Parts: sequence; structure tokens; C-alpha cells
Amino acid sequence: MLDSRTLLKKLIAFDTTSRESNLALISYISDYLAELGITSTLIFNAERSKANLHARLGPTGAGGVMLSGHSDVVPVDGQRWATPPFELTEQEGRLYGRGTADMKGFIACVLASLPCFLQQPLRLPLHLAISYDEEVGCLGVRSLIDQLRASPDRPAICLIGEPTEMRPVLGHKGKLAIRCEVHGAPCHSAYAPQGVNAIEYAARLIGRLGEIGQRLANPARHDARFDPPYSTVQTGLIHGGQALNIVPAECRFDFEVRTLPSDDPSEVTTELRAYADTDLLPRMKAVSEASAIHFSELSRYPGLLAEPDSEAARLLALLCDGDDFSTVAFGTEGGLFDEAGIATVVCGPGSMDQGHKPDEFVSLAQLTACDAMLARLARWMAA
Repeated sequence: MLDSRTLLKKLIAFDTTSRESNLALISYISDYLAELGITSTLIFNAERSKANLHARLGPTGAGGVMLSGHSDVVPVDGQRWATPPFELTEQEGRLYGRGTADMKGFIACVLASLPCFLQQPLRLPLHLAISYDEEVGCLGVRSLIDQLRASPDRPAICLIGEPTEMRPVLGHKGKLAIRCEVHGAPCHSAYAPQGVNAIEYAARLIGRLGEIGQRLANPARHDARFDPPYSTVQTGLIHGGQALNIVPAECRFDFEVRTLPSDDPSEVTTELRAYADTDLLPRMKAVSEASAIHFSELSRYPGLLAEPDSEAARLLALLCDGDDFSTVAFGTEGGLFDEAGIATVVCGPGSMDQGHKPDEFVSLAQLTACDAMLARLARWMAA
């Protein structure tokens, strides 16, 4: 039986950056499960270059618990690592490597725990879900969730092992990412009024986003369970222009809305579209009829907020030996599972303070704590 540290070493060796295939890692896990007598199902993307994995053990029927994690990691490009990012390095009780915290550490603990589950007379089914493309908008897991939604054997509770330092987490914000493309009309900058400056109109839109963000930050809209305690709007990318002496005809910017679970991100985009249609476009078209403003969605996932007295929260409190529930600032696939009728909570080893950074690590103590939590889950499912 392989322990979680040994399994993490194997998982880290697979470069599963979101732009790469995850099939080598999924094949390794599928083979590992087969050696334990566990059948797994792969759900491929359209190009068959990536796959989700779903497996179950224990009795048939609906209900039970799903342990869920994503296989992809963020890039290491441009980061200065003191250790090889795709080789596990142990130093002073820390295990370094890309994905150790986010979130192959949890997957390693789950795989190491499976013999313990197999030894138990489980009264409930245990599901295992491993997804792809979580880091680029929670994209891959949706096909897996579609299958679960349609299945009569759908699990009742999902535990997502994102890094929370093994603290029980009941919620996080949702996210909507939008691209806005502004099409103006070029001319020589000496005759600037004869053109439509796409950058300047984009700036007006970005300014309006700032105003919306200020309203969202009104204390009347706060929810103290979150940090920051309100929905936020920010513009992260902008491209436009060719030369200083040319009025720019094109400008593109990407913005995101991170919302409290009770807020609707569409309110932001609806207001921005109305401002574009009623205030900006008439002025732009008065100079050039070809002017346009287009919005397109890049990604979206819902927020998550489980009730402290829910069955999922009570189970998490039991597993964590306490009900000091909190929320996290980063997003997970949890809102998607929850929308599909699978009550979802979050708890896993490591900290997002290390995730996505050079020299990412998880401590051996955190892996040990996760191993213990999963052992408690196995005993509870057999009780």
C-alpha cells in the first residue's frame, strides 16, 4: 500500500498544466484503482486530449459521499523556483512541487486512503471525481456533473479538497469573466475628432465598472462571512492601439466580477451593456456608423454557501473535529456540484498562500491531518 507522500511524488511528476493533456496522470490513477479492484469511468473532452475520472466503491444506489479534486495546475512560466517544479523535493517537513498544495496533495491522500475504505463494510457508496481545466474557469468538470445529475446513483455530499489548511469551509464567491471589445474608427492623431478613439471609450466603460464596484462595496451589501465582505469588480487585461499618432480603432479589455453567493453578477453586465448602448454607441456612431461594442463571456462559476446546520456541514464538522466554519476567497468547483443537487463543502491540505507561486509546498503535517480525516470518514461510512 502506497502512502500519501509516495503517491504525491508520482502525481507531481506529471506536468498537468491546464494547457497540457492530463491523460498520462488519469491513466496512472485509473491503473492504480484497477489494481485495487475499483473500476473507473473516463469522460473525455471533444478532442479526447483530456478526461475527467469518476469511480465508486461500496454499495449501489444513491447517496454517499464524493471526494473531488482537479488534476490541472497553473503554469510555472516566468517563476523562479529554487526546486524543480515537477519533482517532489522534501525540505524541513515541507514537500515542494507544482500542485503539492493546489491540489494534488489531497488527491494523493484520497488514493492512499482507498485500501482503508475497501476494508470497511461501507453502508454508503464512496465516489471519487478528478476533473480537468479547473484552473481556467472550472470548465472540464461540467461534463462529469452532467452525468451525475442524470444518474439515479448520484452522491448526496461532495467534499472538495482544495487547500484550506484542513479548516472546514462552507462557502466561497462566484466568478464571471467577461471580454469587452470596442471597435472605433482610425485616423491621424492630428485630426483626432474625425476618428472614434476605441481606447477612450473603453476607458469610459472601465470607469463605469469602477463606479459599480464602489456601489457593491456599500456596507449595506456586506456579508461578514467573506473577505472582502462584498462583491468586487476588477479589470485585469487591456490591449489597444498601434502608434501614438494614430487614433486607435480597436481596444479590448477583460474584467471579472467576484460575487457573494447572494449576488447576481449579471446585474453588473446588464448595467454596463445599457451604458454602452444608450450613452456611448450613439456618440461613436455619430462619427462612424461602423463603431461597435461587443461583450463575450469567458468563464463563469457560481458561488457556494452551505448552511451550518446542513447534513454536509455536520459531516464536515465531525471529520474536522470542530465546527469553526469559514469561507475562502478563491473559487472551486463546489458551486457547480451544489447546483446539481450535491451538497458541497471544502476542506483539504495546504494553503492557497503557497498555491500558484514559485516553490509551492504542502507540509507533511498537513498530509498527515488529511490522512486522518479520510480515515475518520471511512469509519463513519461503515458505522
